[in-house]
Order: sequence, then C-alpha cells, then structure tokens
Amino acid sequence: MDVQDQNYGELQEVAQLVEEIKFAMMTTEEEDGTLRSRPMSTMQMDSAGNLWFFTGLSSPKVEESQQNHRQVNLSYARPDKQDYLSISGTAEIVRDKEKMRSLWTPWIKPWFPAGLDDPDLVLLKVTITEAEYWIAPGSTVKRLYGLAKGMMTGNTDALGDNRKVVM
Repeated sequence: MDVQDQNYGELQEVAQLVEEIKFAMMTTEEEDGTLRSRPMSTMQMDSAGNLWFFTGLSSPKVEESQQNHRQVNLSYARPDKQDYLSISGTAEIVRDKEKMRSLWTPWIKPWFPAGLDDPDLVLLKVTITEAEYWIAPGSTVKRLYGLAKGMMTGNTDALGDNRKVVM
C-alpha cells in the first residue's frame, strides 16, 4: 500500500492509521435505507487525502456508493491496540488505466483474473470530508494506567487521543 505525505497536516495521524491497519469496512446505503458494510483493501492514500480501492463495476457497492450524494463511511479498527478510525467521504468511480497500473498488485488478481484488461475493474476513490480517530496509549500497562486513573479521578486524558478532522 502507498501512503503519501499529506498536504493537509491534520491528516498525518489519519494516514498513519490507514497505513498500519490497511483494511476498512466500507459502509454504503441501499435504496431502502439499509446500511451495508464490506471489507475493502486500501491501495493508496494520496497526498490530497484521497483513498483508493479496486472494485468491480458490477458490484452492488458501486451503485450504492453513487446514490445519496455519493456518501460512504470507512471504518478502520485495530482492537488489539484499541485504535479506531472513522472516515466520512464521497465516492467516485475512476477508470484511469495509468492510475490502475500504478496501484496494481498480484493480490488483486484472484478477484480480477483478467488483470488490468478486465472490463469490470474500476477504481473507487473516496474523498475525505471528515475523519475521527481514537488512539490508545502504546502499551497494555499504559492503557491500564489510563483506565485506572480515569476510574479514580474521572480524568480520561491518559486513555488516549480522540480527534475530529473536518476538511
């Protein structure tokens, strides 16, 4: 995966989480309002903060992502370290062969055996509108200390960092 230095400084922590977690659950809305999530492998977070994924044009997520003002949500989670990231954004279908070539990896081939020549292969670009993350202290000892301090004093500062980034 390719995570580039961010033009918007507040996205650096978001970029680091995306790079470390790699897989997101993408949530879209069906016509009847039902929410549906599915796993997606992040291929790139470019310097403008856009997230790139390969997908099939015939996939229901493509149609769902283009309804409702193209709103999607991406959830990244690393429960073992208690780090979480939620990204709201707009989705766009991109058919740029050069961009596809730059992001292609053999790991995509099982889903698209014809490779870059597969007529169903497209890129899904998600432009971030908002992101919120929760990052716990690095070690179990620090997390337990933060929890104990929070329980004793009501001060939750030692439990980690929570920030919201609005683009």
